[in-house]
Amino acid sequence: MMKVSQLLKPNVVNTTTFNDLPPKHKEVVNDFFGQVNYDNVDVVKEVETTIDKVSLKHNVQTNVVYDYIDKELGV
Repeated sequence: MMKVSQLLKPNVVNTTTFNDLPPKHKEVVNDFFGQVNYDNVDVVKEVETTIDKVSLKHNVQTNVVYDYIDKELGV
């Protein structure tokens, strides 16, 4: 028999800002960190493209991820 912890994916981030997000937004942020290509030369374009992809996939606005990043950076 499977445990609930085995069904849930571990969070990529463990910060106060992340923990304050609603569950749907946590999924989006986890997916973002999982999909971004850290080896891409054009980091800005890679981040923007990945945000667009995960936002479309999860049917949320892109500002969900942008706002999260701003809060993490203290902007």
